Amino acid sequence: MIAYGKPVIGVIGASRPSGEGYELARAVGRNIAERGGIVVCGGLGGVMEAACRGAKEGGGLTIGILPGQDAAEANRYVDVPIVTGMGYARNIIIVRTAQAIVALDGSFGTLSELAHALQMAKPLFAVGCRIAPPEAPQVEDPEEAVARAFAACADR
Repeated sequence: MIAYGKPVIGVIGASRPSGEGYELARAVGRNIAERGGIVVCGGLGGVMEAACRGAKEGGGLTIGILPGQDAAEANRYVDVPIVTGMGYARNIIIVRTAQAIVALDGSFGTLSELAHALQMAKPLFAVGCRIAPPEAPQVEDPEEAVARAFAACADR
């Protein structure tokens, strides 16, 4: 999916990341925006907030696919909150909307998104994500993850 003529990159990860994890996600979001892409995520806190914050700092657009029934749940950096009322089932929408996925460390919600991405054959790149399967190449840093995600979008 290309929205507004721009690649849409999903960012998934922990709702309570470490300080380093937060900064990695922020750098991922900023890199996506600086390359002209759109960030799509779950729209809440942690990695989702950090990616959106970074994207806003880079001048980009952010989409939050929310689990609940209130747009006010979205973190303050979400431009387009999409209210689903679906709980974790909204993870399928995040992955389906994205052309490629960047995964940072997380837990069960991230694990489900990783599984959906693999099932849908979405390009998937991991930065410090211990739970990522072998099919998700581990990359060294946010810049490499985003560069590979954009290259994968161009190839699709």
